[in-house]
Amino acid sequence: MATTISTDLQLDQAAWDLAVYYALREEFYYDQIADVKSTNTSHNGSSVSFTIMSELTAQTVALNESTDITPQTVTDAAVVVTLQEYGGGVKTTARVRGTSFVPVDPIVAELVGFNAGDSLDTIAKIELQAGDNVDYATGGVTTPTARNTVEPEDVITSDDIRLEYARMRAAKVVKVGAFYVAFIHPDVAYDLRRETGAAAWRDPHVYSQPGEIWLGEIGEYEGFRFMVTPRAPKFVDAGSSTTETDVYATLFMGRQSLAKGWSKTDGNGPMPKMVPGPVTDALRRFVPIGWHWFGGYKRFREAAIRRIDSSSSIGINLDT
Repeated sequence: MATTISTDLQLDQAAWDLAVYYALREEFYYDQIADVKSTNTSHNGSSVSFTIMSELTAQTVALNESTDITPQTVTDAAVVVTLQEYGGGVKTTARVRGTSFVPVDPIVAELVGFNAGDSLDTIAKIELQAGDNVDYATGGVTTPTARNTVEPEDVITSDDIRLEYARMRAAKVVKVGAFYVAFIHPDVAYDLRRETGAAAWRDPHVYSQPGEIWLGEIGEYEGFRFMVTPRAPKFVDAGSSTTETDVYATLFMGRQSLAKGWSKTDGNGPMPKMVPGPVTDALRRFVPIGWHWFGGYKRFREAAIRRIDSSSSIGINLDT
């Protein structure tokens, strides 16, 4: 006798892969620039003050045999890092934990941990990109005089890079190893590498040991070790009001560009700490987890930070 199967049976179900994937991520860069750190503070406080001693004036006149010297004055200056609290987190519910087909807690911990690193790196970037030493790309017919005058043709050139190197050397900025460091957006790097040609770039292994290569480093050019990263500053529609041009900031840095301070109380340190929050609701359904950091960043030597604002031939944002 023939047997038929009811079409109402729920035996065929969609299968789910148990692996979990995350959004595309970029390496963190800016925190590693902070090589001035509050490792030896005198006491707890709302800020950390770093002292820079001024040099004595060179004495070029010969001493008089019978006259004593005139004592020179010793002076100093302070760079103050104001400590602020930063943090974030999520709260899972009993329903989510009880109905999810994959364990929720490891996923949440990964997301919170990445958020902590992303947040600190962004805070450091905001401080660095606000430096006072700004030049503008000379790829156009006329050179911009402010960010809001950057036009589509104002792309970066090799001569712009050489100018930054000359100004940093003239200011006696100390290099990071054999070179200075530059963070450049991929859209801007496209214009620079198209102008110079691939042969002009020196691969990292040619000039450095593997252990000395920075995350994301792609090579050396005109005295700078370049990190090409989408985390480089980009200001949408910040250029010429008639063209609504996206403006990119390429950052050039030497040693002691950025200072980092932090509180040492309650388990705080140079990096955020993960904090499992208390379960306080009546039925214990809501479980919080987050991160917390009590610290801050401050530009340490202004001369060691320079910036070029430019457009990009492949990054113009024309709203329609």
